[in-house]
Amino acid sequence: MVFAFVFLAPIAYSIYLSLFRTQLIGGTTFVGLDNYQQALQDHQFWDSLARVSLFLLVQVPIMLGIALLVALALDSGRLYGKDFFRISIFLPYAVPAVVATLMWGFMYGTRFGLVSDINDAFGVSLPNPLGPDLILASIGNIVTWEFVGYNMLIFYSTLRVIPHSLYEAAQIDGAGQIRVITAIKLPAIRGALVIATIFSIIGTFQLFNEPSILQKLAPNSITTDYTPNYYTYSLSFSGQQNNYSATVAIVMGVITMVIAYVVQLRGMRKGA
Repeated sequence: MVFAFVFLAPIAYSIYLSLFRTQLIGGTTFVGLDNYQQALQDHQFWDSLARVSLFLLVQVPIMLGIALLVALALDSGRLYGKDFFRISIFLPYAVPAVVATLMWGFMYGTRFGLVSDINDAFGVSLPNPLGPDLILASIGNIVTWEFVGYNMLIFYSTLRVIPHSLYEAAQIDGAGQIRVITAIKLPAIRGALVIATIFSIIGTFQLFNEPSILQKLAPNSITTDYTPNYYTYSLSFSGQQNNYSATVAIVMGVITMVIAYVVQLRGMRKGA
């Protein structure tokens, strides 16, 4: 009952809204799939989707790669101050996304932040992280800083439950650290890698907090259709296009679900 109320009901209502259109003349009318046809021809939507897709292809592998390297380093037992590093790397995940984005946003500032202080102190002119050419990379840096610790904890927790008998057998066979990692550790955490990848894909397509907050600091770099989620928000709350906003949200949800499902199938197939 609770599942139907908090999950199924909102989806059903969004689909219902997407079948109507509200106009100044004529009020709300049933339009069937016209909104979906409009979404498929909406360049703003497809541009925002292409932007987050590029973000996904670049940022997610970097983030998961760093998280995996850190988890392997912590699990190796050769890292001095392991507990301190584990807490330190996980700590940014405990910082609310709004606070983290504001913090990094002011650090990026060329007139009031860390970049500005470096320019003044050394007499240089660093590229503007909030400029149109670098803003996507700047957002990627924020997201990576926030979620490396979260993914590291997933990988590290999985590594800790690998039976020690496997390591003992590898040691008897004379396997080195690299061989242990490739033959034992990576196959053992393949499921965790798939889960982390799926979570990261979903999070990327839901990207909203970082661009919406930075938009106030970089209005010339971030438009209201910068990401699909930001676009649906702008359509609904600024453009009063609730029906079309619901349509874009449904289309985006289907795209996210399909991609996540394909990644899951490929991951399970490789693990078979």
